[in-house]
Amino acid sequence: MEEKHYEIIGLMSGTSMDGLDIAHVKFSFFADDNVQFKLLSSETMDFPENLLQKLSSATSSTIPSILQLDKELGVFFAKAVNEFISKNHIDKSKIQAIASHGQTILHQPENGFTYQIGCGSSLAFHTQIPVINDFRSRDVIAGGNGAPLVPIGDFMLFENLATSFLNIGGFCNISFRKNSEIIAFDCCPGNLPLNKLVGSKGLSFDANGEMAASGSINFFLLDLLNSLEYYQNIGPKSLGTEWLEEKFYPLLKFDKEIENNLCTVVEHIAYQISTILNENNLDSVFITGGGVKNNYLISRLAHYYKGKIVVPEQDIIDFKEAIIFGLLGALYLDKRPNNVPSVTGASQVISGGVYHITGN
Repeated sequence: MEEKHYEIIGLMSGTSMDGLDIAHVKFSFFADDNVQFKLLSSETMDFPENLLQKLSSATSSTIPSILQLDKELGVFFAKAVNEFISKNHIDKSKIQAIASHGQTILHQPENGFTYQIGCGSSLAFHTQIPVINDFRSRDVIAGGNGAPLVPIGDFMLFENLATSFLNIGGFCNISFRKNSEIIAFDCCPGNLPLNKLVGSKGLSFDANGEMAASGSINFFLLDLLNSLEYYQNIGPKSLGTEWLEEKFYPLLKFDKEIENNLCTVVEHIAYQISTILNENNLDSVFITGGGVKNNYLISRLAHYYKGKIVVPEQDIIDFKEAIIFGLLGALYLDKRPNNVPSVTGASQVISGGVYHITGN
């Protein structure tokens, strides 16, 4: 018997900054704790170039500049949502909340904080829809990493499709069950270093991984990357751009050819992912995120991995994280926990998020 319905607009803006993913989703919560969803409409909105430049340099900006950018991004989110609602003829009165991930600027759970911008109050005011954002902070306060948060959605919405779930975005994160407990963590970098490398040639991404495929593996560099301390750490654990700048990018100087760097980083990613899958005897993996479109990366993963690779329909590839942040918002409204302590390392289950009223 059905209990409740929630119509949510989920917003996801990832570390690769390739656009704002918007998903209009209807969630149905049943009495037996079963949750079903229907993706009603979805779209990716590009960032304006001037805003993208500010976001790209935000981690080195002054505090006033970051606070100003927080408001500016919130206004952009609102404009994008209003356009999306108009274009898709959505009845705004049926939307119970906008669930927004925001744009991560700083992620230092070891220092007790994580910070995502995209002002929730501005977004609520300019859309006249309540907003739930800042999903990560309460988990960090409870001693967790504040990440990853997506695994709860993997298992609530897609568990019948595979035994493990991989998202290849700016970073690669994986989730699976071990002894009936959900385990999840960032396993390695994803699109961020690949996009950074091709950026030096004036490209925003390596289409189908063709440039990487044209290079050669630098085995010395590959050994250095695979020897990074992070890979020896036992989860819960998560990665941020600070780690890339301090630990990962400096190693790429050991090969001057962009194509060789790309080839080697792809090999590193495929090796790290497959090692986790194989060591945990996971017989299938459900892959989403922009990295699925890198044919060379997927082929190298298939080379190492013994199991079955499941690639869903395009809407799920592109919008799974926006859908799941919509789910986190629905769980918040339903007063249910939306973190998994075995994943994040938090001391308890919590319902994370900050609720912003419309101002009326």
